[in-house]
Amino acid sequence: MENIKYNLYERKDPVVLPETLGFGRYFSDNVFVMDYNPQKGWHNPQITALGNLHMHPAASVLHYGQTIFEGLKAYYTPDGEYQLFRPEENFKRLNNSARRLCMPEVDVDFCVEALKELVWIDREWVPRGDKESLYIRPFMFGEEAMLGVKPSDTYKLIFLLSPVGAYYPEGFQAIKILIQDEYVRTVRKGLGECKTAGNYAASMAGQEIARREGCTQVLWLDAVELKYIEEVGTMNIFIQFNDQVATPMLSGGILPGITRKSSMRILRDWGYNVSERQIPLKEVLDRYEKGEVLEIFGTGTAAIISSVGAVRYGGHDFVLNNGNVGPLAERLFNELTGIQKGKVEDRYGWITKVEPLAVNA
Repeated sequence: MENIKYNLYERKDPVVLPETLGFGRYFSDNVFVMDYNPQKGWHNPQITALGNLHMHPAASVLHYGQTIFEGLKAYYTPDGEYQLFRPEENFKRLNNSARRLCMPEVDVDFCVEALKELVWIDREWVPRGDKESLYIRPFMFGEEAMLGVKPSDTYKLIFLLSPVGAYYPEGFQAIKILIQDEYVRTVRKGLGECKTAGNYAASMAGQEIARREGCTQVLWLDAVELKYIEEVGTMNIFIQFNDQVATPMLSGGILPGITRKSSMRILRDWGYNVSERQIPLKEVLDRYEKGEVLEIFGTGTAAIISSVGAVRYGGHDFVLNNGNVGPLAERLFNELTGIQKGKVEDRYGWITKVEPLAVNA
């Protein structure tokens, strides 16, 4: 791979972040961009000033949805360092999505190094607050100008940086989620295991129903039988029963979450019986009535750990922990964010330090 070229934004004043960041509303000065064509493969890597994209109206992505993305974060530590959490896993997952959508794979090691370089250049944009971080959105899309259902010949890969606070407006408070069977999101052997835009477009109608019912998110059921719990639109789901912590198995309709995988490793190390399996909705409702459902929480890069205080289904609210954050979710949140922020020992080797000139040194 050729060396990165630079055309950086020339900032004259220090970065001043808003007091309230929200999520995904502000963006750093620079982006990483790389191009692909069949003759050269991936080429022309550059870190350049943020600007608008220019593309042909017939670009493949606009008509046939050939686009994939990832989400990870950079953190500021008490020692004044910057670090990433398992970035190689995100680029491996990007490649999994690329294979499914007939898009070119990337060099994982090069992308990690390029990302380190970009974060270092825009390190002033990494928030210092305890519950804040720099969200990173790598994304790839087909840009060939042609009206015809086939994989694009040309692609663009971009890394976009955004300083963020809590994903949900509630912050780290328990949320209410809706189980509804009017719509489905993904099907097994479809695109559910990929992080692609179409999955999120498919979730919007259900999400609007949830919002009207006073819920933050939808907990989706399987698309075939509407019988098994699958995932929340932005999180994998965990249910703590009295005898196990269960999470839906990766059936092809569920995103293989990196926070999910990390959480299972920690929970097992803590001595919990973690079960990956099909979880019938009826089992959850029946065991709730028996007092055997102790806690429900979601895991994901954006929300990290999100405790569920109530589940709404069939017009009824099933309340957990009096609507408050559950103790296991809180413990897991503190452990994961502690590792990510450099306050808890990284005994798993999950942290990648951000240093200057990672690629061209």
